Amino acid sequence: MKHIPDDLLLESYFKARQLKLNEEFLKLMEIELKKRSLLKNAKIS
Repeated sequence: MKHIPDDLLLESYFKARQLKLNEEFLKLMEIELKKRSLLKNAKIS
């Protein structure tokens, strides 16, 4: 995921949540978002 730009990663994460994709996949994306400090600015419900 290192090669994915921040904006694309965020967009993909929210789309994956919307589509109710696999929880393990979502967790992997969340880990990467946290590494990039992107989760604190994003509203996650």
